[in-house]
Amino acid sequence: MHGTKEIIEEATALPIESRTAVVDSLLRSLNMPDPEIDRAWLDVAKRRLAEIRSGHVAPVPGDQVFAKVRERFAQ
Repeated sequence: MHGTKEIIEEATALPIESRTAVVDSLLRSLNMPDPEIDRAWLDVAKRRLAEIRSGHVAPVPGDQVFAKVRERFAQ
């Protein structure tokens, strides 16, 4: 049986798609999906997408968001 270090080394050697699948599987084993919560998040995502498509909300580039966060917490 492999130790933690060996498992991590093998996992990091995998292609990105495979590493993503490993991470997703491990996270799901720690926090089992809840269909009710997933449905609620799906509703939020659909509503936000509709707001963007309708023009009621303008998307903000991630670099601007992170710059504001850094600025706020630098004080």
